[in-house]
Parts: sequence; C-alpha cells; structure tokens
Amino acid sequence: MLEERCSVRKAYIFIGFIEKYKKLYFELERLGYILVFKETIGDGKGSVKGNCESELVLTAVSNFYEKKFDKAVLISGDGDFRCLVDFLMKRGKMERIIAPNPKKCSILLKRTGSRITFLNDLKNIVSKKEKAPDADGTA
Repeated sequence: MLEERCSVRKAYIFIGFIEKYKKLYFELERLGYILVFKETIGDGKGSVKGNCESELVLTAVSNFYEKKFDKAVLISGDGDFRCLVDFLMKRGKMERIIAPNPKKCSILLKRTGSRITFLNDLKNIVSKKEKAPDADGTA
C-alpha cells in the first residue's frame, strides 16, 4: 500500500513493543511498514520507554552498505540522529527530515543543512495537495 500511494518501497518504524497496541502494530504492518521492536522498560512512574535510536542508526548504515535504498527520509526531531544525517548527506542518500514542528526539532538536525519538513506543514499540504515546503519555506 505504501508503494502504490507514496512510491515508498520500504518504511521502517522503530518502536518499543507494548502489548496493548498489538492491533495498531498489525495494521501498520498491513499497510506496508516494517516494524522493528525494541524491548521496553518502565521508568517507575508509569511511563514506558523503548530506546530505538541505535537500532535505527545501525539498520540505516547497514542498509546503505548493502545498497538497499536510494534515498532516506528520517521522521524524527531528535538530535541524536545528527551523525546519521551527516553520514547519509555525505554520501548523497539523505532525502529529507520530517520533524513534528520547529520547536520539537533539535538545532543539531537543523544545522545539518538537510531539507526539513514539519508535520504541521504536512497537514496543510495534504488538504491542499501541494509539495511539502522545506524548513526555510522553499518547496
């Protein structure tokens, strides 16, 4: 379904596994996403955390060396991915970053020079069916 609608051959979601969301995971896989689960841990206050950063970076770099993709899109605002973005940009493989909004996108990612699209902008674009603008406002 992703390939037909978005011309995306592979889309990974790195996520902590939480039992109560099994139906959501099944639906995401049905839509064509490849889910990579990380064991979750509790913080003692009722929140659950699944640290997925290292798995995402390792998979992206491994897939690069195995020539498994043409371009990468990172959906995150986390500055921990700066090294991955730099790595992919140097090799001409970074398409863009999609971040929640300008306030939730790390300055470390903004400084990479990669094209950045914000989810709040995508909401307007989906309704208008226009090309997504970059962080600097250009299309």
